[in-house]
Amino acid sequence: MPKRWTGPAGWLDRRVPVGSRRGKTDFLRKVGFAESVRWYMLRSEQMRVFGLTGGVASGKGVVAAQFRRRGVPVIDADVLAREVVEPGTRGLQQIVAGFGNGVLNDAGHLDRKRLAALVFGDDAALRRLNAIVHPRVAERLAEQLQQLEAEGQRWVCYEVPLLFENGLQARFRPVVLVAARPEVQVRRAMARDGWSEEEARARIAAQMPLDEKRALADYVIDNGGELNDTLDRADRVLEAIERDWP
Repeated sequence: MPKRWTGPAGWLDRRVPVGSRRGKTDFLRKVGFAESVRWYMLRSEQMRVFGLTGGVASGKGVVAAQFRRRGVPVIDADVLAREVVEPGTRGLQQIVAGFGNGVLNDAGHLDRKRLAALVFGDDAALRRLNAIVHPRVAERLAEQLQQLEAEGQRWVCYEVPLLFENGLQARFRPVVLVAARPEVQVRRAMARDGWSEEEARARIAAQMPLDEKRALADYVIDNGGELNDTLDRADRVLEAIERDWP
C-alpha cells in the first residue's frame, strides 16, 4: 500500500543540527525537493494525500475547485510557492541575491513573469531557483498537512503543475492528471496569460509530453470539452479514489 501522510516535525528536528526553521530549510535544500518530501513521509492511518497535476492551461484549477466543492481540501503548490517568496521572507532575499533586483516590481514584490523569463531554457538558473523555493514549499506543505490531519481530514489533494517532472508521483498517490489537447492549451494560455502563440507552444513543449504523463497517472480527466462534462468526470474520479484507495 502506498505510504500515507504524517508530518513528524520533531522527527525532522532530530536530523537537523540547527533546530530553527532556517536550519530545517537549509537541510531540505541540500537533499532536493523529492527527498524533502520523503523526510515527512511516514505512515498514518488517518489521512491520504493524493496528487493533481496537468500541463499549462489544462484546467487543473477547474478540477481542484470541484474537489473543494465535494469537501476535499486542496493545497495548491503555486500558492505555497508565492507565500515563501513574499516580501520580507528569506526566500525572496535569496532570489534577489541570486538573480538581481530586476526580478522585483515597483512595489518590492517578486515579478514572477520576469523571473520565469530569466530561468526559462536555462537549466542552471532553474536549478538555482528550485534550490531556494522547493525546500521552503516542502516545509510549508508539511505544516498545512499536519494541521489538516489534526482537524481529522480523511482526504487531501495536493495540486502540483510539475508533479511528474519533479518525480513526485510515488509520494502522492493516486495521481489525477487533467488533460487537454495542445491546441486547446495554446488557446487558453494565450487568453489567460497574454502569451503569443509561439510563447505558449514553447512553454507547453518544455513540459513532459502528455502521452508520458498519461502513462504515469492513475486517473485522467479530459478537460478539452464542455465544463459540465469535466465536472462530471471529476466527481467520478473522486468517487473512485474514495472507493479504491482506502
